[in-house]
Amino acid sequence: MSRAIGVSLFALLVASSAQAQQIGDVFYIALENHNFKQPSTVPAGTPQQLFGNTAAPFLNSLVTPGKANAAQTSFAGNYQNVSPTNHPSEPNYVWQESGVSGKLNDADPFPSNIVNSPNLSALLQNKWGTAGWKSYQEDTDLQNTNGNNINGDHGAGVAPRTDVGLPPSQYEVPLTRFSGTSDTYTNPYNGSHQYDFAPKHDGQLFFTATNGGNESSPSNPEAKYYAPLQQLSTDLANNTVAKFNWITPDQFNDMHSALSTPFTYNGVTYTPGTDAEKDAQQIALGDNFLSQIVPEIEASQAYKNNGMIVIWNDETEGDQGAGSTAGFDGTEIIISPLAKGNAYTNNILYTHSSDLVTLQNIFGVAGGGAGGYLGASGGANSLADLFKPGVIPSAIPEPSTWVMMGLGFAGLAGAGAYRRKFGVAAKPAGAC
Repeated sequence: MSRAIGVSLFALLVASSAQAQQIGDVFYIALENHNFKQPSTVPAGTPQQLFGNTAAPFLNSLVTPGKANAAQTSFAGNYQNVSPTNHPSEPNYVWQESGVSGKLNDADPFPSNIVNSPNLSALLQNKWGTAGWKSYQEDTDLQNTNGNNINGDHGAGVAPRTDVGLPPSQYEVPLTRFSGTSDTYTNPYNGSHQYDFAPKHDGQLFFTATNGGNESSPSNPEAKYYAPLQQLSTDLANNTVAKFNWITPDQFNDMHSALSTPFTYNGVTYTPGTDAEKDAQQIALGDNFLSQIVPEIEASQAYKNNGMIVIWNDETEGDQGAGSTAGFDGTEIIISPLAKGNAYTNNILYTHSSDLVTLQNIFGVAGGGAGGYLGASGGANSLADLFKPGVIPSAIPEPSTWVMMGLGFAGLAGAGAYRRKFGVAAKPAGAC
């Protein structure tokens, strides 16, 4: 009997040990409108690819074996859109949250683009409350020249007065796009006076469970989950980030749009002239942003405690015109102490569904479709191969699994204490 108990407890101990190094806090940084790699011949108007692009030296240092920045990096070599028709941006952000597309347009959430489906952040909120998730949106929750929160004024032609975010008690859910130029505002990353926030680049805003309804005042119960990007530095320093952190740069720093003025990066000045020049500036703006925010996260305790940074982009470009996603690869760069590292890559097919499957396995949250995976994401390859063996669970852990593991450890501790107290000797091998 005691031997059977010991074997069972040992099995539980082995199972726990196999998952001993688990991913901690997760940070997603969203980029826009550029393929990581693409075919040599692409439809007219397709932007430049990022891999090997001289305007993106930081990003390429992450995916080059032997580079210091690549030491804790793995990346996907075959990350495709879920479909060549899943365009424009918004349905991809919605899919990343839910495994469904929502409307195939870029309109604001209200009045017509709310998605009636379970979503990842709602599952995390149900499990952990405010510790479950947070959305950091650049250019939001800034005080405008009227003295109000620019979110609630919907831009309204009133520019931000400062690049310092409002206190949490004044946060609002950013439900409407706003953009402009103001001498009273200086972007802390690119030094320009332009700002441009778009709800279409934050999937959580399209679900009632995580947007709190069509109410942009601080009374919205979901307002505390949306913070200005400035708050990230404070949360990293205080080690108060959430388990899942979504970071959306503004539409200049995410590679979506070029500035109306020249931008100098690494000694090269990128002008907003021809389409090709604008495209190069967009890439440089995004790379500049990454070169600042990634090291800041890496220096935090949250990252050092087996955190994970994912550099992700919403959709591939050119696949719709080609009628196929094959060969049009999106960006999926994993940075973590638990990644295989040294720019490890593979050719496994990944999509946004792979992110959902992986995150649900990491966080142990089920809801929605087949196997507990959200929407149509079930059956997608998880990102497990990009990490060290055993780091990513192979399925959504059942709550009972963690309970049994806890009981197993308790049983082992209790058995050890019993032997120490009463001097019970271990039986020789083969004894029953």
